[in-house]
Amino acid sequence: MKEVIAVVRMNMMNKTKAALTDAGVDAFFAHEAQGRGKGFVNAAIVSGVEQGYEEAAEVLGEKGKLYAKRMMTVVVPDDMVEDVVQAIMAVNRTGKPGDGKIFVLPVGGAVRVRTHETGEKAIA
Repeated sequence: MKEVIAVVRMNMMNKTKAALTDAGVDAFFAHEAQGRGKGFVNAAIVSGVEQGYEEAAEVLGEKGKLYAKRMMTVVVPDDMVEDVVQAIMAVNRTGKPGDGKIFVLPVGGAVRVRTHETGEKAIA
């Protein structure tokens, strides 16, 4: 089993939900999140902040803004990971900064509380 975590734009949630359903995933979690990519920070400004320049700190405060995102989490069998990742990428990729990130992590186990089912039975 693998956990797929996707951070996407807020306005892409409906398309992402539909893409996951089309890929065979009906159950997932979605959370409001805030973040930013490294491309939004000028290294010279960070260096100025580290050196104690107040002007740089003021500019970093503006440029260091966090942007509203959605973080989606889904646990799937190993053989579904590629389909899930491709589905998420297909609807979120614009080629512009802020398209998001996808992380894939191993899952050591799962238990469905109601039935006590374990492993892949718990996520099916």
